[in-house]
Formats: sequence, structure tokens, C-alpha cells
Amino acid sequence: MVFFSIKTELSPEPAPELVVTIGCGYRPGIKVKIPAPIYFIEGVRMKKKLRIKKNDEFQNVFQNGESFANRQFVVYVLDKPNQDYFRIGLSVSKKMGNAVVRNQIKRYIRQSFLELMDDIKIGRDYVVIARKPTSEMDFFQVKKSLIHVLKRSNSFAFKRKPINKD
Repeated sequence: MVFFSIKTELSPEPAPELVVTIGCGYRPGIKVKIPAPIYFIEGVRMKKKLRIKKNDEFQNVFQNGESFANRQFVVYVLDKPNQDYFRIGLSVSKKMGNAVVRNQIKRYIRQSFLELMDDIKIGRDYVVIARKPTSEMDFFQVKKSLIHVLKRSNSFAFKRKPINKD
């Protein structure tokens, strides 16, 4: 019988890497270093200034913003030209499930925005309302659906590389 063990650790800054050690029984393990995805780095989360929390701010986005929707999400977008970052507000109804399910959906949405941060246009407020089908989706489906509705709202500022014509 052969036993395998896998151990992961995060290397220190400035260039965080995920160190994966794979061992076989009593033999020394093999260390593999890969660049760490942003969600493995401790302390990386949505900063408070990137969140919409107050009822007045939500109501402002609802009343003055535009809405875009697909089957899973409704996204309200409000332009704020004097703001040099974007903010998000999340709304998940109690009809979606218990607190565990609702918090998981909010984590998925926050993580999606965090991963798409470089491509999303700044100077806007986004309010994301999750619909019922979202409660049965995994992270990758949530992210794909959010990308779809954000494309509909023209919220991506893709940084394309120039094409070399040599």
C-alpha cells in the first residue's frame, strides 16, 4: 500500500507563491512552486471603501442608475465620474435559503468582482441582486453569469495589448 501526502503553504511576500509538497510514504517530498492566485493570499478581500452599505446609497443607485439582468442576477449601475474606484453593494433575499447559503452567494460575488477588478470600469457604483437560481450554482457558474450581465451593462474596460504588425 502506498500513501501520498500533499502539503500546501504560502511563501512570503513580495511575490507570493503557493508551495505544494507531494510526498510518497517515507520518501522525501517534491516541492513545486506556482504563483499564488489572489484568493490564496491572506488579507486580500474587498476593502470597505469598495462596498455600498448604507440604505441611502442603495436607494440612490436604484433610483438613478440603469438596470441590467439575466436569469441569475440583476445589476444596477450608477455612473460616478468623480470617484476613482468602483463600489459594489450586494442583496440576497431570505428566499434564497438560510444564512449559510446567502453568505456563500455573497462570497462568490465578492470574489468574482475581486478577480475581475482590473477589467471593471471605475467611477461606478454596482448593486447586485441575486435571483433564486444562484443558490444552486458553484463559484465558476456565478462568475460566468456575472461576466455575462456585466458585459450587457458595458462595465468592462478591457486593457488590450496593441497588435504588432511586423
